[in-house]
Order: sequence, then structure tokens, then C-alpha cells
Amino acid sequence: MKLLRYGPKGQEKPGMLDAQGKIRDLSQVVGDIDGSVLDDASLAKLRAFDPASLPLVDGNPRIGPCVGKIGKFVCIGLNYADHAAESNLPVPPEPVIFNKWTSAICGPDDDVEIPRGSKKTDWEVELGIVIGKAAKYVDEANALDYVAGYCVINDVSEREWQLERAGQWDKGKGFDTFGPIGPWMVTRDEVPDPQNLKLWLEVDGHRYQNGSTKTMIFGVKKLVSYLSQCMSLQPGDVISTGTPPGVGMGVKPSPVYLKPGQTMRLSIEGLGEQQQKTYAAD
Repeated sequence: MKLLRYGPKGQEKPGMLDAQGKIRDLSQVVGDIDGSVLDDASLAKLRAFDPASLPLVDGNPRIGPCVGKIGKFVCIGLNYADHAAESNLPVPPEPVIFNKWTSAICGPDDDVEIPRGSKKTDWEVELGIVIGKAAKYVDEANALDYVAGYCVINDVSEREWQLERAGQWDKGKGFDTFGPIGPWMVTRDEVPDPQNLKLWLEVDGHRYQNGSTKTMIFGVKKLVSYLSQCMSLQPGDVISTGTPPGVGMGVKPSPVYLKPGQTMRLSIEGLGEQQQKTYAAD
């Protein structure tokens, strides 16, 4: 099942994608696609609906972030062995955790803002985990029971603010529009092995990232379990799990960064595709 949110920013309605790739309206069934409808029982009720019985959404509406009212947007750094190598950094012994502010969240095809004065805005295609029920001190063996589904995330990053200015990574990760999420959340029953998904990203048609979740250092089960030891995870929280090699910072011999007027396209196998245009902040 593919759940999504569509409509103008701040006025998104809940929807479901049918087998023909058409959007079906769920607003008479649920108020939103958020933590209140992501537990197994609620998803089972939605799954019982015949999509053909739901109103068809006409035209090509804007697609919003696939989860509403996100409480925490937790991210993992250096979580692909081949990405750590291209960054000339050691494989971390434990997950590297940082946060994106919820004000960074935007739709999968919304424009991405290059911050004022930025010369090092970068891209990162990542597998997103959507939490379905409250998780605290979860065993790794049971961790997937707490996952509602998966989605595509672009962990847009400003490297100067992230790495060259004193403090935490969070500063370079949380600019407005730096968290495109979607186009839809695919429920976990349709993703039998989250550690065997191809993912890629292109800028202006040039493919920079072409990897697989096979090379994750810490897999989905480990991450959900680990995070639940140091924070409680709530329904609707989103975890961005790290990126494969091919980020702009790692291009040899000279890094390549985003400029206004470019187009990013990115996708994860079975989870849909995003496309964003970049523009300069006012």
C-alpha cells in the first residue's frame, strides 16, 4: 500500500495510490496520513478498502510530504561503508546521529532553496523509515514491528555549515527545504528486504549516486533498536538512514556543489521518485 498527501502546502489531504498509479482520496476515511493512522491495526483498515471505491483525484496535484505532523526527523551519518571511504573517514563503531528540523520538511518535488551565501550545498539520496508505533528499548529482533513503512528522502546538506563552522552537523542539515520526503510511504509488507534496495540520484541528468542499501553499516533493524535506547520513537517519526557514495563533496578531483537553476532527480527501488529544482534564497 502506498499512502501519500496531496494539495497545497499546509492544506494537504490524505491519499492512496491505486494499481494504475492514480491518486485516490482518503479524506472521508482519515484526517491525515500521520502518526494516528500508522499502527498495524489502522493500516489494516486502510488496506481493506478497494481503491476503486475511493474518489479519484483529478489532474496532477502537488504531492506533499508523505507523513504529516512529523515529531522527530532523525538522521544517520556515514552509514554506508563506501560513502565513509569516499569521505576519507573511518567506519563509525556506532550510528552517528543528527537531526533535521521539521521546518526543513517539504514535498518530494518542491523547489530546494540554496541558502544565502552558500557555495557548498550538496545532495544525498536516503532510505527513510516511518515509525508506526511507540518504540522504547526495542530489541533488534523485533524492531521491524515498529516500522510502518519506507520512503525516499533527499538529505540536502550545506557542507560549510555542517563541517567548517564550529558545532554540530545539525546546522548544515536543517535549512528550509532541506528535507524532501516522499512521494509516498510504502508500507513495510511491500518491502520484504529493506537491505536490498537500489537507490540513485542525478543532477541535470548526470548520475552521481548509484548504490544499494546492501552496503549500509547499520541496517534498519539495528537503527530502530539503537535509537530506541536513547530516545523514545513516536508514531510518525521519520528516520533518514544515510547515503551511498557519490555526494558532491566526494567528487574527484574537485568537489561539485549545487547552484541555483539545477534539477535533482532521485529514486529508491519500489519507493518512487523525487525531482527538485534549486533556487537562490532571497
